[in-house]
Amino acid sequence: MSEVAITRSNFNDWMVPVFAPANFILVRGEGSRLWDQNDKEYIDFAGGIAVNALGHAHPVAVKALTEQAQKLWHIGNGYTNEPVLRLAKQLVDSTFADKVFFCNSGAEANEAALKLARKVGLLSGNANKNQIVAFKNAFHGRTLFTVTAGGQPKYSQDFAPLPGGIEHTAFNDLEAAKAAINENTCAVIVEPIQGEGGVLPADIEFLKGLRALCDEKGAVLIFDEVQTGVGRTGSLYAYMNTGVTPDILTTAKALGGGFPIGAMITTDHYANMYAVGDHGTTYGGNPLACAVAGAVFEFINTPEVLDGVKQRHQYFIDALNKINTEYGLFKEIRGQGLLIGCVLKDEYAGKAKNIVTLAGEEGLLALVAGTDVVRFTPSLIIPQQDIDEGLNRFVRALARL
Repeated sequence: MSEVAITRSNFNDWMVPVFAPANFILVRGEGSRLWDQNDKEYIDFAGGIAVNALGHAHPVAVKALTEQAQKLWHIGNGYTNEPVLRLAKQLVDSTFADKVFFCNSGAEANEAALKLARKVGLLSGNANKNQIVAFKNAFHGRTLFTVTAGGQPKYSQDFAPLPGGIEHTAFNDLEAAKAAINENTCAVIVEPIQGEGGVLPADIEFLKGLRALCDEKGAVLIFDEVQTGVGRTGSLYAYMNTGVTPDILTTAKALGGGFPIGAMITTDHYANMYAVGDHGTTYGGNPLACAVAGAVFEFINTPEVLDGVKQRHQYFIDALNKINTEYGLFKEIRGQGLLIGCVLKDEYAGKAKNIVTLAGEEGLLALVAGTDVVRFTPSLIIPQQDIDEGLNRFVRALARL
């Protein structure tokens, strides 16, 4: 069969229309730069939505993948394998957790966490202990359970009837949380930084209050660190910046550096409430994914890389503040590490997508976080010259708004 010439219009011909991708097709990448079919170059501030922690085609990830590809691809969970056990040990050794469940995405990790919380409630002796408290503007995935837990009705309202027993309350409002959390609450799920919801950090006192409320009411505290984990904030996980330790943590995105993988991590106390057959996955713990993730995790989990994220954060913030002094589009620039949100002033409300589209035309990949926030989630090791060039292109896009 001869090779078919691929164009952007083929997306509309062949793909289910749940995405609206840019009008160009990217074909190769190296580090923090990409090229399209016409060999146009782009600086990558999007990072595959906080996924490409080491950029594109990093030698550490390529080596791990190609070596494992010569050994073992997939065996299913009737058997175990060396890469999955090594990666589990890395996570256990580096966090509060004792046990790990591997899956393929952040949504699946959150699904596993919420199901475990319901099992914890069942075993508590309180037959009504099945209520989940989540937060408005949150995002936890696209399965029916996780999209319902997310606090953005635009993602769930067309798919009713939705799973019950989930209550949403105001983010960063401890008094509202106190009113919602009670003896029938089995879990509270929260993002240390609401990523899709606008790059909005949780107040530390809010998280400490949630920890105390969960302890008081016997509820499981779940931190969704799908976007904030694996070095994104300058710590290995964002909970390490807060003084608050969750009972369950979910991680994905940067964990595989571009290879699909997710995980739920927890303590022995909660892990042992799951029994054989309670939950499962065909591809979770895949040797290819775990080999790549293990190599990426080892590379990131060093003072040099994590301190570098903090340094790059300050470099971005200083540069963006300088740009904003000239253009005056943003009322706030917020976030941690290399999860940065530029919040548009009210008079530019709804223009974030326009800015990202213009940025693409200028050769910069960026993201939105809602309609009013431009989001940057670049490689954790993006070179300074790529930051400078990307911001130059960003300025050209802003000038065209």
